[in-house]
Amino acid sequence: MSISFQRDEGIFALNTQNTTYQMQIDPLGYLRHLYYGRRVSGSMEHLYRPVDFGFSPNPYPSRYTPQISLDTMPQEYTGCNAGDFRVSCLTVSGREGACGAELRYVSHEILPGKYAVEGMPSAFAGDGEAETLVVTLADEVTGLEVALYYGVYEAQDIITRAARLRNTGTGALTLERAASLCLDIPFGDWDLLHFQGRHNMERQAVRTPVTGGIQTVSSRRGASSHQHNPFVILAGRDTTEEHGDCYGLMLAYSGSHRTDIERDQSGGTRVVMGIHDEQFRWTLSPGEWFQTPEVLLTFTHQGLGQLSRSYHRFIRSNLCRSPWTNRRRPVLINNWEATYFDFDTEKIISIARQASTLGVEMLVLDDGWFGARDDENRGLGDWFVNERKLPGGLSRLIAEVNGLGMKFGLWVEPEMVNEDSDLYRAHPDWALTLPGREPTMGRNQLVLDMGRPEVVNYLCDRLSALLDTYHIDYIKWDMNRSLTDVYSRALPPERQGEAAHRYVLGVYDLLERITARFPEVLLEGCAGGGGRFDAGMLAYCPQIWCSDDTDAVERLTIQYGTSFGYPVSAMGAHVSACPNHQTGRTVSLDTRAVVAMSGTFGYELDLNLLTEEEKAAVRRQIQRFHRYGDLIRQGDYYRLSAPTQNTDYTAWQTVSEDRGEALVSVVVTHVRATSPLICLRLRGLEENALYRVREFAVFGTGNACGDLSGQEEGRVYSGGGLMYGGFVLPRLYGDCPSIQIYLERAAK
Repeated sequence: MSISFQRDEGIFALNTQNTTYQMQIDPLGYLRHLYYGRRVSGSMEHLYRPVDFGFSPNPYPSRYTPQISLDTMPQEYTGCNAGDFRVSCLTVSGREGACGAELRYVSHEILPGKYAVEGMPSAFAGDGEAETLVVTLADEVTGLEVALYYGVYEAQDIITRAARLRNTGTGALTLERAASLCLDIPFGDWDLLHFQGRHNMERQAVRTPVTGGIQTVSSRRGASSHQHNPFVILAGRDTTEEHGDCYGLMLAYSGSHRTDIERDQSGGTRVVMGIHDEQFRWTLSPGEWFQTPEVLLTFTHQGLGQLSRSYHRFIRSNLCRSPWTNRRRPVLINNWEATYFDFDTEKIISIARQASTLGVEMLVLDDGWFGARDDENRGLGDWFVNERKLPGGLSRLIAEVNGLGMKFGLWVEPEMVNEDSDLYRAHPDWALTLPGREPTMGRNQLVLDMGRPEVVNYLCDRLSALLDTYHIDYIKWDMNRSLTDVYSRALPPERQGEAAHRYVLGVYDLLERITARFPEVLLEGCAGGGGRFDAGMLAYCPQIWCSDDTDAVERLTIQYGTSFGYPVSAMGAHVSACPNHQTGRTVSLDTRAVVAMSGTFGYELDLNLLTEEEKAAVRRQIQRFHRYGDLIRQGDYYRLSAPTQNTDYTAWQTVSEDRGEALVSVVVTHVRATSPLICLRLRGLEENALYRVREFAVFGTGNACGDLSGQEEGRVYSGGGLMYGGFVLPRLYGDCPSIQIYLERAAK
């Protein structure tokens, strides 16, 4: 049993293979947090020592016991306006307008299997893979009941958390904050790792000390956003990739989110994570409930790399539900950067013909195939084929593509609408706009009110008609603006604070219906690139377009930051044209491929414009990706260098589960004259095994390198020697040269 309850002491213990999580019902019924960390046996109650801090008030029953205060007690889920002045999980008021709640223990259940989160994505479990603990707390005055859900995955070292809030009283309650989790860490000095950015530069890893005050990582954009990902890490000050304590907290939610990290007056650190509370206001009538999104928690004492690998495995095995999650994905060509809106059937077919001769397996038709869509100002919402641009419609095009032995994919942006569209002219009330105001515009488009069932029904009908009518193997699901003017004409004035969350629930409802009906369609998420790269979307989309920035050098830092929480198999990555359309930089075709191989791998350029030498290189790249694709997708990922600290090169490694093979990739971003040699200490190998270099490929080196592959291929090294001594690379020359080294365990 991974969950136990010691009735005499009131202690719950949640044990995974390497961690322990403990909490305790105190004498007044408060649920206090005791411990989360490396696996231990026995009670950790000794870590909680009541102490008196001035101006920390006491619950009324303990008014003569100043050491007892909610302001100093580590808690599992906080009430509000009850004497705890730290960041709170909850803001609730009753019919009298009084804001307050004091949550005390009522009951608990230990259940086999994993709970589900209704209306939102959550982790799943196979038989015997997880257990569930449900602890119910309640506020006697308001009648608010809070059920705390804990899912314990023993083998994976993952604990999931969510909360359901129910009104058991006789009057309406108003929620203005309802977080998913509170995690109190009473002791320790921590660094906060978070992943900030902007469009074309997402998930840049930032590490900063947790100091006095409150640090907030949040998005108010209606999506998880390019700017602040809903995933944070607390790491010990001396924690590295390979050593040290660290906690991961990942919110499975695709809307506005907020994480507050507070170091309090007693030296403890509190993390509160959940839906953003700005403009959030949810009415709970008697008998109604509100469900919070799920948080995926993990802890390790073995460093940031181990934390990442725990998340990678868990997302692949227990969050992504697509049949494509563990399948080899087809190498695709997307026409966007080759044509933008300027295409017709013949132009697309010419790209497909060339792609098929090079080994590309799928053509994806991007924006511009529907309605009157010749630019970004019209047509969104009209999901009908533009036969003026595509004579014979999609049927002819798909038949031509399939006849070349290739699959066919299609771009859609279901959640958006242009004013210049038949859909908007018929249903202007379906767009989010404020009464009496002209709306703000992004990409000259508006956002559909996905909280309205009739909008979701319309979109489900249109997408289903496309997938029923045509042989479509892949859908790229885009979202190209943030939410503003959030006002639903389907809600009364007093419930407008529900509109943003109802939007996200509508998106999930649509995704649920489409993926259930068409499970074999490979779905790729996108939001102007990586603006909605989160665990919630990964439940439906086994891959997400990592960034609209396809520059290989920029992608190194984007994919590096993304890798802290999300697996390589989820990162949409393509080889694009040079000079790059976002930066103007030129990088060799092979180095671009090395970077894109640390993702789903594909192409986004006009292959007809390549030289014969470049076409031969594309054939070799695709062959190499097929050779190593399973290892890249399913292997353990190791960051060998940090582009945020080392500006000269970036290196990473993938190792098979049985440690029998490894692929090392290196890109030198700054070649220097008479530079020091690079010595890479590999990771994840079997210390006493021997490894043979099966391939040593050097790309984009200009001259003066000699026959490097001939010098290395066939050589044998010990696993311990490669990990503790390292592998010394030859000095490389040229613009952004790169290396891929494939190692295989040698027979003894």
